[in-house]
Amino acid sequence: MKHFLKSTLAAAALAIATPALATDIIVVSHGQASDPFWSVVKNGVEKAAADTGANVEYRAPETFDMVAMSQLIDAAVNQEPDGLVVSIPDADALGPSIEKAVAAGIAVISMNSGSNVSKGLGALLHVGQEEFDAGKAAGEKMAEMGGTKALCINHEVGNVSLDDRCAGFAEGFGGEVIVLPTTNDPSEIEAKVKASLDSDESIDTVMALGASLAGEPAVAAVKAVGGEGSIRVGSFDLSAGFLESVSAGEAAFAIDQQQYLQGYLPVAFLALHAQYGLVPGGNVPSGPNLITADKAAQVVELSAKGIR
Repeated sequence: MKHFLKSTLAAAALAIATPALATDIIVVSHGQASDPFWSVVKNGVEKAAADTGANVEYRAPETFDMVAMSQLIDAAVNQEPDGLVVSIPDADALGPSIEKAVAAGIAVISMNSGSNVSKGLGALLHVGQEEFDAGKAAGEKMAEMGGTKALCINHEVGNVSLDDRCAGFAEGFGGEVIVLPTTNDPSEIEAKVKASLDSDESIDTVMALGASLAGEPAVAAVKAVGGEGSIRVGSFDLSAGFLESVSAGEAAFAIDQQQYLQGYLPVAFLALHAQYGLVPGGNVPSGPNLITADKAAQVVELSAKGIR
């Protein structure tokens, strides 16, 4: 994986070597740049824009809203950019708008979510991780650590990628998995996880689908019920706070999908495509990478800087 990603980055760096032509790229994601996870994606977008010289705009709805997101994609198509980057958390809602972009001759690359539908909608490729497989790996790891009954916290109900994470986790875990729907309010998540743990002492595993929004509150909830050492917490994605919990043994692991690459690579690829017609021959897996206690301390600083 590391060798493949190094090769991919080397290819993307070709865009730096030659002065860029005027290239306009619009990024439309379902995640707001104010969200700690998506701020890292946006950092990758901005770095790729600086490296390639492309004119790049990042847009997202104010909340998780597929109608608003489809309208943003339609507005982007009307501007006739050279390239369009989209996340696809709901193909039914966003598919028609993405197909309009393709029909208009706009090069489209999907990122983060939608790997299973991207090609069918006409995108050139997808940059991200297979969410079901990542969830399955997390479930297998938790089962290996002795887990028998788990919560899977879904903080963005309706996002197919998060549904896939919980479904994959359940398959890999093998034991009973309760999906806990919440909003993306960390205080609500902490309260709901604490209530679940208080009401069912047989729960020994908590799987969060986002580190800052759900992973950190889950760790706090476990501490509040005195479950340190007996209740394991894992999370998708990274935050400095959650990584510190992993390093301290308060959490089991974090799953890194390297979202910086999800912002950087599609922009670099589209710049190369606009200039030279170059494009990778298939999807680019940015993750998953399991970050356990032996690796967490090394990643904390980069997470705090908005890179990991």
